Amino acid sequence: MTSPRFSVIVPTRARLPQLRRCLTALAAQTLARDDFEVVIVNDGSPPLPDDELEAFRERLAIRSIHQAWGGPASARNTGIREAQGAYLAFTDDDCAPVPTWLATIDAALRATPAALVGWHVQNALDDNVFSEASQLLIDFLYDRFDSAATRGPRFFTSNNFAGATASFRALGGFDTTFRLPAGEDRDLTDRWQAAGWPHVYAREALVQHHHVMTFRSYTRQHLNYGRGAWTFHQARERRHTGVRQTEAPGFYVALLRYPLQRGRTRRPVVQVALLAWSQGVNALGYLLEKLRS
Repeated sequence: MTSPRFSVIVPTRARLPQLRRCLTALAAQTLARDDFEVVIVNDGSPPLPDDELEAFRERLAIRSIHQAWGGPASARNTGIREAQGAYLAFTDDDCAPVPTWLATIDAALRATPAALVGWHVQNALDDNVFSEASQLLIDFLYDRFDSAATRGPRFFTSNNFAGATASFRALGGFDTTFRLPAGEDRDLTDRWQAAGWPHVYAREALVQHHHVMTFRSYTRQHLNYGRGAWTFHQARERRHTGVRQTEAPGFYVALLRYPLQRGRTRRPVVQVALLAWSQGVNALGYLLEKLRS
């Protein structure tokens, strides 16, 4: 049996309705069915019902792997080990890639086979101010790194990127000291760049993000981001002989101005306040993780 060109790795944990939406989107990909498999890694939640997976097997080459809870980095590493494809593409269970997602990534990798290829996601919940604020922060980071970095793009989120299986394995996959969904993708991107491999933005590789948030979950997310930032900086110091990247005050000024730019949001004042809150909570998470360590 010929190995597929892509293995799409989807970590999941007790979110069956979201996973169903994700699989429906993957079943609608324009890339030929035989060119990719879907590897679901069930991270410590009850086994997925057989009938749920059977409903997709006629349209997808799909495998489900169960593991004890280890966090998203561990779940993705399980997918990396089990993948049969020459390239790995990552998304999350609450994401719905557009039909041309894999075909766009495929074209970019054929042009630059050694690259880490991806693009950011789009918030699919326009009426949820917290989901919008979370996405605005990601949009800001992509825009900033894309426009300012002479070294090329330096930031991808792990719900929309892809690269050669051999490269992910050579790097040792994701760092499992990141137990929370916070910073493990930033760390892998940094290691990919340190290895001298390129980053390519594939701007048509779009993914819709259905991440329902409340004020509480938004706060928890950014507290975790702060904790992940401490773990990232510790790992980076070990790799780069004590060099720590810190953001200048202008970074935060630009972030708070970002929602005020035309077309960014219908609620600019609310979004400025939420982004300011996120950075305060992020700093608290960073401090707490530093004290814990």
